[in-house]
Amino acid sequence: MNPTDVAPAVLATGSQTLLASVKQLSSGVLAQAAYKIDHEGFYPADIMRSLGQTGAFGAHLDRNGQQIGLAINVMREIAQHCGSTGFLTWCHDVCGLYMEQSGNPALMGALLDEHACANTLGGTALSNPMKTFAGIEKMLLRAKRVAGGYRVSGALPWVSHIGRGQYCGAIAGVYLDDGSTSHEIMFLLRCTDDVVLRQCPEFSGMEGTSTWGIRLDDYFVSEDALIADPAKPFIARVRAAFVLLQTGWALGVTQGSIESMLEVEPLLGHVNKFLNDRPDELQAELDDLSTRIQSLARTPYDGSTDYVISVLDARAQSAELVLRASQSALLHQGARGYMMNTAPQRRIREAHFVAIVTPAIKHLRWEMARLSKPVMPA
Repeated sequence: MNPTDVAPAVLATGSQTLLASVKQLSSGVLAQAAYKIDHEGFYPADIMRSLGQTGAFGAHLDRNGQQIGLAINVMREIAQHCGSTGFLTWCHDVCGLYMEQSGNPALMGALLDEHACANTLGGTALSNPMKTFAGIEKMLLRAKRVAGGYRVSGALPWVSHIGRGQYCGAIAGVYLDDGSTSHEIMFLLRCTDDVVLRQCPEFSGMEGTSTWGIRLDDYFVSEDALIADPAKPFIARVRAAFVLLQTGWALGVTQGSIESMLEVEPLLGHVNKFLNDRPDELQAELDDLSTRIQSLARTPYDGSTDYVISVLDARAQSAELVLRASQSALLHQGARGYMMNTAPQRRIREAHFVAIVTPAIKHLRWEMARLSKPVMPA
C-alpha cells in the first residue's frame, strides 16, 4: 500500500484489528530494529509510517471517537518492543492532538489527515514551556507581534521526532516594546531551511528519536500556523490528555521488562524466587494501574483539580513502576541481561528516560503538591 493512498477511513479500524496490526509490526520489524535504534541512533521513520497506515496514531482524536484508552494501548504495544519508538508514538500523538484541538481550519483538514496517517511526521517542543508554566524554568522562545503573525527567536536544547521537513508544536512568550511579556502563543513550527537544527550531545539511550537542538532567528509564524493565542488556556485544557497519553509508553516498557523476567523463569525460577518484585507481583501492579488509567482516559478533558491530580499521580506511578520493573528484569536475568545487546539492559536506560522526560517524577510531584494546596478565601 502506498502511504499517499491511505485515507482517514483507515483510522476507523476496529480496536482489536488495530491492536493486532500494531502487534504484528511491533513484534516483527520493530523488534528486529530495536538494537539498531538503540545502539546506532537509527530513526525508525519508515516503521512509524507503516504504523500510521494501520491507524496507530489516530485513535485519540475527536474525529475518531476520542479513544484515548485505545491510543494508550497502541502505544503500550509499541513500547513493549522498543521504548524509543513508544516515545516517538507519544510525540506524534500529542502533535496531532494540538492540531485538532487548535480549532484552526488550516491545521485540522488535510494537514491533520496526513499527520494521523504518518505520511508526515511531527513532534512536540513543550518541555521548556511546561516547566515554565510550572515555575521551574524561564521561557526560551521570544515572539514579537508583526503584520500577519509573529516573529520568533530563541533556542531549545532538544526537541524529539523532528528533522528537516518535519514539524512540532512549540510555545513562545510574546514580548512588548517595553520588554514585558503580554502572553504566550503556541504554533506549529516547521523545520524549514531557515530553522537551525543542531546535533545534541550523545545520550545514554533514546538516540534513535531524532532529537535536535533548535535555533530560531526572526522565524515567521503566520496565523495559519497558530495553535493557540493565547496559549495558557489551551495548555490548561489539553494538559491532562498530554500527560495521560505518556503512560502508554511507560506501561509498554514495564510489560516488556516483565516478559524478560518470564523468559528466564524456567531456568532461573528456583533462585529468582528469592528476589523482590517478582513477575507475577509486577504484573498485578501493572494491571491495576492500567485499569485506573483506562478509567481516567474516559474523560481526558476534565479540567477539575482532582482529576488533574489523579492523572499526574498515575503518570508518576507509571514512571516509578517502570524503574522497578526494568531493574528487576536485569536482576532476574543476571549476567545475560547485563550484556549490551540485550533487551533488559536497553530497558534500564529507556525506563530512566520515562522518569526524567517532561514531566519528570520531580516535576509531577511538584505539580501535585502545588495543586493540593488549600485555596485561601478571598
